[in-house]
Amino acid sequence: MIPLGDSIRPQKRPYINILFIVLNIVIFVYQLGLTKVELIEFIYRYGVIPEKFLLFQGLNWFPLVSSTFLHGGWLHLLGNMLYLWVFGDNIEDRLGHAGYFVFYLAAGAVSGLAHIIANPLSAVPTVGASGAVAGVLGAYFILFPHARVLTLIPVGFFITTARLPAVLFLFFWFLLQVFNVFLAGVTPDAQMVAWWAHIGGFAMGLIVGVIKYLYQRLSD
Repeated sequence: MIPLGDSIRPQKRPYINILFIVLNIVIFVYQLGLTKVELIEFIYRYGVIPEKFLLFQGLNWFPLVSSTFLHGGWLHLLGNMLYLWVFGDNIEDRLGHAGYFVFYLAAGAVSGLAHIIANPLSAVPTVGASGAVAGVLGAYFILFPHARVLTLIPVGFFITTARLPAVLFLFFWFLLQVFNVFLAGVTPDAQMVAWWAHIGGFAMGLIVGVIKYLYQRLSD
């Protein structure tokens, strides 16, 4: 399922969400200009490597943030940016520009830590905005339960669209992440994606969403 848009229009222009999207695209274009050797060095320097993170003296926290702005290919980038475009503006609207800025980076860092905890001996670098975007989805699940998502749905050889409740769309998205965690134990291809990072980011988004919801209820 591919989200094309949602039914909630933000009241404020999502400057920070747009900034994050632009930064991701600009950095990816920069990656395209690197040689193969330079790109590998770049990924290993700024990606999250659990083994490196845990074994080095003095923890280097920067890759937990920098890795969220790197991507492994056009599909990886465009998929993440589409989800961020559809769901991020409303979370920024609800948290405020500064709050959203901190939340997005924190969600990316927490997702990286979740991946490290789940794969402490991995020497493979992981990159991508998926964990931070997952945080956005978790917060959206709590804060916009009545929203609907215009969804592109492939049915065999045909493609159709439907307006699904956001909670249903995001619930199935989360179930897919959990399913892939178990699938990663038996399928090599599934091991190439940091599924625990998605789950960790989503969980943080849920927590922040609940805190924001309760704060609003108490303020009313």
